[in-house]
Amino acid sequence: MYEQERLVSCGDVVIAESALLRRERKNRYGSVPGLDDSELAGPDELERQVLRQEFAPVLALPVSGGRCSMRPNIEQDGSVDWGAFGTVDFDRCSGGFDKVRYKADKVREQLKNLLILLGIVNERIKTRAKYLVLKYLRMGIIELEHIENNDMRALARLYLRARRMRTEIAELWEASERRRQRKAETLWASV
Repeated sequence: MYEQERLVSCGDVVIAESALLRRERKNRYGSVPGLDDSELAGPDELERQVLRQEFAPVLALPVSGGRCSMRPNIEQDGSVDWGAFGTVDFDRCSGGFDKVRYKADKVREQLKNLLILLGIVNERIKTRAKYLVLKYLRMGIIELEHIENNDMRALARLYLRARRMRTEIAELWEASERRRQRKAETLWASV
């Protein structure tokens, strides 16, 4: 079907509107004088910028990284596609979940938080004598109860707790390695 001709009246004369003429539409998002509309950000980009600005504090929070560097692919419907990593062969090679290493990782996170707290308390004490007190405490020359300054006692308590956590992490890793070695020996013995 043919389009109906649009008629334009100029004074007393009525003429057909030219097919080459077209009404210029304004940009519904606005424009900036001196810039072409193709140079301006689109509505999707503007929305991304606003969301990035609003969620900047949340996105700036520290995230503890996992041990595994593999990340699954996320499909468009939100489902997880592990690809080759979801196979039985991969499970055999990776070894599965290790409770001892998991506990060691959790203790390591607690130690990290404790070290931050230790640094805060350490800044409150200005004298260099704190290092000598911590050395005597570590050597067993003095006890925690002998320290009279509250800030120094808090620093010493956190220091001793951090040392215990480090030894606990080392023991957990050694236990995990021994378990893996035994498992590997039984596997190779059966072959």
